[in-house]
Amino acid sequence: MEKKFLNIEELSHYLGIKKSNLYSKVERREIPFYKWGRLIMFSKEEIDAFMDKCRIEIVDPAEEATRILRGKTRPKMDMNIDGIVKKAVDEAKKNKYNLPHGKPDQIRGLRKEASDGTL
Repeated sequence: MEKKFLNIEELSHYLGIKKSNLYSKVERREIPFYKWGRLIMFSKEEIDAFMDKCRIEIVDPAEEATRILRGKTRPKMDMNIDGIVKKAVDEAKKNKYNLPHGKPDQIRGLRKEASDGTL
């Protein structure tokens, strides 16, 4: 007789993953489970259906590239790479070199100066 419900250890063995990984998936609610007090159980049928939904189809890269180049699949956004890079660099400069803090090459306090400005 096959079991309808599996505990953490049995499901770990069934899927071939660590128990700690299963516990984290339960905590993030990424996998269907039942909780009865402190006991966590999994329906074998629901786990099999869940794993079927996680399946990723294999795509031949050459066919996918040809389909995109022929226009059958249009990218969702304009791929202006230069604009994206320029925007990222501008944002990084804004965050790093803002006026109140000055540029990193302006280090103060390394020299001992006399009150008249001489070293």
